[in-house]
Amino acid sequence: MELTWIEVDVPALVANVAEMRRLVGPGAVLAPAVKGNGYGHGLVLAARAFLRGGADWLSVNALYEARALRQAGMEAPLYAVGYVARDDLEEALSYGLRMVVYNFETVEALARLRRPEGAEPARLHLKLETGNHRQGIEHGPALELARRIASTPGLVLEGVASHFANVEDTTDHGFARSQVARFRAFCEDLESRGIRPRYRHISNSAATILWPDVHFNLVRCGIACYGMWPSPETRVSAHLEGRGEVRLRPALTWKARIAQVKEVPAGAYVGYGCTYRTTHASRLAVLPVGYYDGYDRSLSNLAHVLVRGQRAPVRGRVAMNTVVVDVTHVGGVEPEKEAVLLGAQGEETVTAEQVAQWAGTINYEVTTRIHERIPRIPVGE
Repeated sequence: MELTWIEVDVPALVANVAEMRRLVGPGAVLAPAVKGNGYGHGLVLAARAFLRGGADWLSVNALYEARALRQAGMEAPLYAVGYVARDDLEEALSYGLRMVVYNFETVEALARLRRPEGAEPARLHLKLETGNHRQGIEHGPALELARRIASTPGLVLEGVASHFANVEDTTDHGFARSQVARFRAFCEDLESRGIRPRYRHISNSAATILWPDVHFNLVRCGIACYGMWPSPETRVSAHLEGRGEVRLRPALTWKARIAQVKEVPAGAYVGYGCTYRTTHASRLAVLPVGYYDGYDRSLSNLAHVLVRGQRAPVRGRVAMNTVVVDVTHVGGVEPEKEAVLLGAQGEETVTAEQVAQWAGTINYEVTTRIHERIPRIPVGE
């Protein structure tokens, strides 16, 4: 018997990607992100659902994710948004992995690889720096790197990409629009030199929802495919932009079985550090889950879980493997009954956004940090 598990609503994932397809239309490749264990929903589970929903490609971050998808029988094109070490390039190419590049050293290493006669070329996507200053290469050197790729046998400059720095956290999109302008200028500069990559892409979930003119011919949406809005600001911006109703369905429910129900007197301390003391005789439920599992310690004395469809506040500190909640007001609570840490039960819901607010973080982190050892169970088929 599992003591804690994740239920993933597969039809919700399918519907979310279908919604992204509706927004993008048939003219662009839809490449949803399954990195970070499918944003906590399960890598292979999410990938299969997205392909059913109309995804063309899948975006991963790292080589091990591409390996896992190929081992699971996935044949869809894979695009790696993260760095692939030079020692791993041969394996990456064996999976047909499309790779983002911004280092001359990576391109030189690819050029030196001895590949079988008739092997597919290495399909590369050059990452232009437009203002995020993470991965990427500035305009001038990027032109030279593009020329190097285009002139090297066995290499194909299949795409040009960039990444927004500030499209989600604001309704003032002046900076994001300036990034788009720099991106367009680079693409025009490339074309004037006779280099015409097949794909151009910069859109994340927020840009996919907000700006059809920035879809170009490939989009890399992430959080929206899991039924969560990138931010409240994005939701407001969608209304201001007149984008109509965008239907997103959260897909993840995190459950745990109650390990113990106990009565404690008024004045009893709960948990490490004695950070909570009961003000009246109380009934407590002990859940066998903690910060090791991804239920953040910052939720101590702040969060609620759901027990029998009612909110039960967390009492005391979240421990490594244990959370204690107050169920004094909830009738019929017994060991091994289900509690919901994230998701819906009865008429109540604890959303990833609520948990993120309690923890001082974002919904992305709430689901992605749930430990991979916890089983993901597909439901709703």
